[in-house]
Amino acid sequence: MVSISTPGKPGSLSPKIKEETVSYMANGMTYKGFIAYDENVKGKRPAVLVVPEWWGLNDYPKMRARKLAALGYIAMAVDVFGNGKVAANPTEAQQFTGALYKDPNLIKSLLDAALNTLKKYPQTDPDNVAAIGYCFGGFVALNYAKLGADLKGVVSFHGGMGGVPVDKSLFKAKVLVCQGGIDKFVSMKDVDKFKHQLDSIGVENTVKVYANATHAFTNPDATATGKKFNMPIEYNPQADKDSWNDMKVFFGKIFNK
Repeated sequence: MVSISTPGKPGSLSPKIKEETVSYMANGMTYKGFIAYDENVKGKRPAVLVVPEWWGLNDYPKMRARKLAALGYIAMAVDVFGNGKVAANPTEAQQFTGALYKDPNLIKSLLDAALNTLKKYPQTDPDNVAAIGYCFGGFVALNYAKLGADLKGVVSFHGGMGGVPVDKSLFKAKVLVCQGGIDKFVSMKDVDKFKHQLDSIGVENTVKVYANATHAFTNPDATATGKKFNMPIEYNPQADKDSWNDMKVFFGKIFNK
């Protein structure tokens, strides 16, 4: 069982978050992941891969990794482009993500390398691993599960539903989809279709829809980014809070206690 330190709780220690960058190889390239865990939590604990939006490994996925560490997990924000590269604008983001959209095997090799690196940490319980992803990262995390990743669960926050077909013989993870009710990039029709596919092969899944939430609703920078690049995205504090809580409940169910 994970011993989670709760700030302000009598007899508990406030989280002491350890952060580090870890380098590893995948697809003939060096990748630089971001690791976070609470040094006051003793022993092994469930691990979570955090797959970023199509901007790459910027401050946002690192913030999520820190928040997961404060909950008592060890988290790794994944470098999806290599050498810590990030996209400065949508044109670059499309260029950088293109290969991963086209070739699902690249997704698997990339996340396999990240997961193997995370499992080497003594804090990691290798039997209790999940992946979460945001926007493009949600698409990546879901496809990783479709390709047979040994995960307890996957959470997609405003992520794409496409990619490889579901396969009952490969799919091991339980799924939580957190979807904005007015997402202009991922339609409810796409979400319903994906849920039907999971239901048809017996994959345990939950879809949560947050009213008045657009694409990228969890990212506090989404409103400014949307205005800068004329994109229909906006931060929704309530949907962000609710979806994070839904993730915490989901993790409480899938990880062995």
